[in-house]
Amino acid sequence: MSKYKKDEIADWYDQHSKSVLTFILLMVKDYQQAEDLTQDTFVKAYLYYDSFKHHSSEKTWLFSIAHNLTVDFLRKRKPAMFFKELFHLQKKRIPLPEEIFQIKEESFELYQALEELKDTYRKVIVLRKIKGFSIEDTAKILGWSESKVKSTLFRAIPALKEQLIKEGNWDEKAIRRY
Repeated sequence: MSKYKKDEIADWYDQHSKSVLTFILLMVKDYQQAEDLTQDTFVKAYLYYDSFKHHSSEKTWLFSIAHNLTVDFLRKRKPAMFFKELFHLQKKRIPLPEEIFQIKEESFELYQALEELKDTYRKVIVLRKIKGFSIEDTAKILGWSESKVKSTLFRAIPALKEQLIKEGNWDEKAIRRY
């Protein structure tokens, strides 16, 4: 194990861990699980460091790892969630104060509206509009074509606006940003 590899991964962690955590948190809606998946992201980056070919930025590569780990986690969790919903045991969850604090990029109202969107819409909005990834990098992270990213975003933005208006959280002036 080279010292350079350890130092570079440590630098990446310092630069990108909060952003990765926020991205994962918006998908799993569980702060502790998001922290665990963030750690797993950087462990996997360390283990597979030699496979990183620098065809994209390290941030894009890390988000791609985070996305794949999160999707795997959600797939494994789905049967349990299905039964909870089936028996109406799932209550509308209010984010913990720590979760709200972690989502510094946008307001609590946006977080609530994003929770109500389809998973694909939420992912593309977070990556493109909140995290600022390019269409090309978003496609790499999600494993989609660029045209799928564009068309999904085209549908996602109006859905987000509709949700924000429906919840009465934002006025028209604030919504125009999106």
